[in-house]
Amino acid sequence: MTSSCFVLGLTGSIGMGKSTTAQMFRDLSVPVWDADKTVEALYSKEGLAVLALQTLDASYVRNGAVDRAAIKQAIATNPEALKNIEAVVHPLVRENREAFLELHADSKLVVLDIPLLFETNTQVGVNAVVVVTAPADVQRQRVLERDTMTPEVFEAILAKQLPDDEKRKRADYIIETLTLEGTKADVTSLVELLRAKHA
Repeated sequence: MTSSCFVLGLTGSIGMGKSTTAQMFRDLSVPVWDADKTVEALYSKEGLAVLALQTLDASYVRNGAVDRAAIKQAIATNPEALKNIEAVVHPLVRENREAFLELHADSKLVVLDIPLLFETNTQVGVNAVVVVTAPADVQRQRVLERDTMTPEVFEAILAKQLPDDEKRKRADYIIETLTLEGTKADVTSLVELLRAKHA
């Protein structure tokens, strides 16, 4: 990665509109690396994490892909399981991220879309952090509209994430996601600002 490339970390709690915001950066021709999609690829058939996790525990893999339900079950019943899984998966995710940064080293601006940016201390590897946010009632409504979501699961996810107000305190930039138009305008302004500053 060259010094001309400005790395912006994008994060936000569940239901805050982070995926939509990430797409807005892409629409402005900003390369975006997606942590969730990277893990998805690593876990899919022939993904790089499959063999390593199978070696760790055969029950983690089913039909040639990582069985997320089995992983969740293992983590719930065995505190050591999470550490062992992370020891396998985190280096693969990091390699993928570094390859992305190398590929886009000539870009003025790139975005790393990382839901657990602060929780995994990944903010140390970026130049600035933008946090997407919305009022708690809006967040709750958005999340509970999802077919697979229950209030209990939502609360469990929130408990694992840094609270929104703490994220906002640590942010260099904040984007509110109440309306698509407002969010798009804020993303556009931020991209123009960062490209001008780091031209």
